[in-house]
Amino acid sequence: MAHRDVPPRWDRKMQQRLARGEAAALGELYDRFASLVHGLAHRVVGDEHAADALTRDVFAHVWEHPDAYDPRREPLRTWLATLTSRLAVQRLRTTGTAALARGGPGTTEDLERTVRHASVAARADYIVQSMPAPLRAALELAYFQRRDYHQTAVDLGVTDDEARRRLRLGLQLLATAHDTEAPGAPPRIGGAA
Repeated sequence: MAHRDVPPRWDRKMQQRLARGEAAALGELYDRFASLVHGLAHRVVGDEHAADALTRDVFAHVWEHPDAYDPRREPLRTWLATLTSRLAVQRLRTTGTAALARGGPGTTEDLERTVRHASVAARADYIVQSMPAPLRAALELAYFQRRDYHQTAVDLGVTDDEARRRLRLGLQLLATAHDTEAPGAPPRIGGAA
């Protein structure tokens, strides 16, 4: 992401409020981003209870280390997604390593492949969630109806070539974000449940 001189006002104010120890700020942050954090955590670890625990861990980390976030570097949403992915990968790797140590199935290479796959899928899912609503809607239509590029270009107000490029990229992201689903299952745009 390109460096910005002026961070978004809400992000900057939220970081300042958290640094002052305002519990209400943590509540607002939780209300705004808990579903994002939980969805990304679940995407990586694949378990509801572990995702719940990771969601608590992420917000506890934010509360305990409010200065870890620098609003000049990136949006708060992106920072939370990165923190969530990092903690979720650590948890997945730790539980997988413990299972291997107890004689569980698989190898270290299998575990690393699983971790890498989960990380890539979570990142792609985050990108899809962050897309503007018209592009997400066009992707849904393109995915389910094999919509033509011209109509998408009209809807988005871009050239046919730009619509084709965006749809191809978006469809690749959808495939990456949702390829852990059962074969033939439709993608869940907007986050993992």
